[in-house]
Amino acid sequence: MQLTHRTTGAPVTAAYWTDHAWLGTHVEPGVTLEIADGRIAGVRTGVGTPPPGATVLRGLTLPGLANTHSHAFHRALRTTVQVGSGTFWTWRELMYRTASRLTPDTYFDLARATYAEMALAGITAVGEFHYLHHAPGGTPYADPNAMGEALIAAAAEAGIRITLLDTVYLAAGFGEQPNRHQLRFSDTTAEAWAERASLLKGGDHALIGAAIHSVRAVPADQLATVVRWAQERSAPLHVHLSEQTAENDACRAAHGRTPTRLLADHGVLGPRTTGIHNTHLTEADIALLGSSATGTCMCPTTERDLADGIGPAAALQKAGSPLSLGSDSHAVIDLFEEARAMELNERLRTHVRGHWTAAALIRAASADGHAALGRPDAGVLEPGAPADLTTVALDSVRTAGPVPRLAAETAVFAASAADVRHTVVAGRHIVRDGRHTRVEDVPRALARAVAALHD
Repeated sequence: MQLTHRTTGAPVTAAYWTDHAWLGTHVEPGVTLEIADGRIAGVRTGVGTPPPGATVLRGLTLPGLANTHSHAFHRALRTTVQVGSGTFWTWRELMYRTASRLTPDTYFDLARATYAEMALAGITAVGEFHYLHHAPGGTPYADPNAMGEALIAAAAEAGIRITLLDTVYLAAGFGEQPNRHQLRFSDTTAEAWAERASLLKGGDHALIGAAIHSVRAVPADQLATVVRWAQERSAPLHVHLSEQTAENDACRAAHGRTPTRLLADHGVLGPRTTGIHNTHLTEADIALLGSSATGTCMCPTTERDLADGIGPAAALQKAGSPLSLGSDSHAVIDLFEEARAMELNERLRTHVRGHWTAAALIRAASADGHAALGRPDAGVLEPGAPADLTTVALDSVRTAGPVPRLAAETAVFAASAADVRHTVVAGRHIVRDGRHTRVEDVPRALARAVAALHD
């Protein structure tokens, strides 16, 4: 008898059998996931051996991971920014230099390879915080969204979903015109940004959202335009928030209040909004973010790489702010490392262990991240959810030894991106046995794309 999807009635077209699956609260042995129309049609437990025709996934199968915050072009900075010393602001000068060399074609090549690296790490959806809009000097391309469309196409070729968070970036600081590097980022006004961003089209794999780069880069009287654009489309809205103490000091000097308070006063906060970093906050800031259900995306590997500091993630979550995770500048692309770093950072800060369970950290890396990207139905292995999966080996040198019932703890606290064996997106096998099925040689693609920017 032909099985059908219980919601759409579509016929079951594929089945995956995993010897262990994470079902949100526990590790379940012997699970078959039936797929129809790119979604999970059925979850059958107690299946001791693979059914005929099912694709076997050995290890722990989790919901596909969500990389909530990415700047794809920063992948070209990996290790090159580790020479010498400095601060976030000196790092930024090196970032500008790389940004100045990108074209739509070279950006496509770099993003395609970077998103393929994400797929190899078990990431099935990325939130791309995109502000590199125009040609050097600020001249629009013939297609004003050429750079954004390159990112959308790159994600499609790499086989992952994307939420393109088209970003408003209008100023170098409070009351300052964009510098020569930032002219590429600026649409001059929020209205002009909205006109351009409205031309972007999503698709099966792509959603369009909005972002406010930061309170220093978007004048306060322009914020309402961005909020309205996102509200009209029920779109995600993201914002870099209090990443640096210098930003807080400048905001107080310009507006007499913290960045969080400024955003609250202009209607930016809310359940479809996610603050990125949320590092240097007052108790009042935390209360504002939590009471408005504004999300928090922590990016621990970038925050430590840039010497930003440790944000109050536990206090934010307790106040009501959902937590998600991102690899941001791509010092590494490894959501398991991001998840455990959030816990380990809190241990260092408080001298206390055990702030989040493995289950809570998996949720931050999956369901809550997908929700922050506009896909609240994703990130679970349940009927009706998108058929996005990642399987982590339990027999590598990092993961071998623990009993299977501790497989979630093994994944979060011992595994790395190198332990991902399979990635499935919309029921399609994108990574099989550790190899990308669409980008033949990901390391070589990365090397070529990065070298093209450093010649």
